[in-house]
Amino acid sequence: MLPVGPLMAEHRIIEKLMPPIRRAVEAGRRHGTIDLGFVDLALDFIRAYADRCHHGKEEDILFKALEGKPLDPGLRAILNELLEEHRVGRRMVRELADASEAYKRGDRAALSKILDRLEFLAAFYPDHIRKEDQAFFLPVMDYLDDREKAAMIEAEMEFDRTLIHELYREKVESIGFGPQQDGSYQQAGR
Repeated sequence: MLPVGPLMAEHRIIEKLMPPIRRAVEAGRRHGTIDLGFVDLALDFIRAYADRCHHGKEEDILFKALEGKPLDPGLRAILNELLEEHRVGRRMVRELADASEAYKRGDRAALSKILDRLEFLAAFYPDHIRKEDQAFFLPVMDYLDDREKAAMIEAEMEFDRTLIHELYREKVESIGFGPQQDGSYQQAGR
């Protein structure tokens, strides 16, 4: 197995959210409202799975392994594009989250921004995925030896093993619980 195999499998999962996002945008434009529960679900999925899990492995494992490699200039340019696209995606997600919070506070004008950002993301991810799958992932495997590929697969598995613990530790801490000296968690202020 190549280290890009699991990343490509993750792409298939990310792609499954895009049609529901497009339908939500169409319904939102037609009815002048949005299901904020769906927006929250989409935000959580994109932040935790698409960005933190998937892009995290790309940036922290694959792209780092390629840093010192003499990549073909075309592949180096694609790598730089992919990194910029990750930054743009994160900015759009932050803007979506901000607009959603404004809408929850009663700012009906924020609906337009919510719909625009959702529409952007529904177009962005398929194009971004296509570029990685068709123009980048397989060609860059030629720059890695078998030992490097095996190390990357192990690093990806370790990343996945620890991610769920990291995500939920942060969630617990964000609601006012924090780690104690003995490793247990206690609500802040008690």
